[in-house]
Amino acid sequence: MSEKMYHVLFLCTGNSARSIMAEVLLNHLGKGRFRAYSAGSHPAGMVNPFAIAQLEKAHLPTDGLRSKSWDELALPGSPSIDFVFTVCDNAAGEVCPVWPGQPLTAHWGIADPAAVLGTDQEKRQAFSLAFNQLSRRISIFLSLPLAKIDRMALKHELDRIGHCEE
Repeated sequence: MSEKMYHVLFLCTGNSARSIMAEVLLNHLGKGRFRAYSAGSHPAGMVNPFAIAQLEKAHLPTDGLRSKSWDELALPGSPSIDFVFTVCDNAAGEVCPVWPGQPLTAHWGIADPAAVLGTDQEKRQAFSLAFNQLSRRISIFLSLPLAKIDRMALKHELDRIGHCEE
């Protein structure tokens, strides 16, 4: 019997940094058990170069990454989504499309590294911090016994992960 493939959507307003890094992290760490996507309510139209640099520094793939609208993942024929995580406070407060599959949702707010003003070194530090926070939360998520926990308990755990600090 093969293990279920879980589909996970990470949302952020611009889909240029945090949600992109989360998508790549889960696709890598999920080892084929998860298929992650990212999208935004108002996509920036490009992936932030500091996000690309952070992913490359971690030796993670960056080919094909793009900033896209969440509308793309609400179209007929889109994958049935099991989990939706907002990673920015703005997206958490917006009215989202109806996702196929009645996914569980949680808010995993991470400070926006793209909003950091300052030197390139200060920006790199902000992206590193966001990346590490996402990595920790995704690792905790991956440790959950998803097939053995009921929806209410799972929802509680997903919300708890959103409050984990580095």
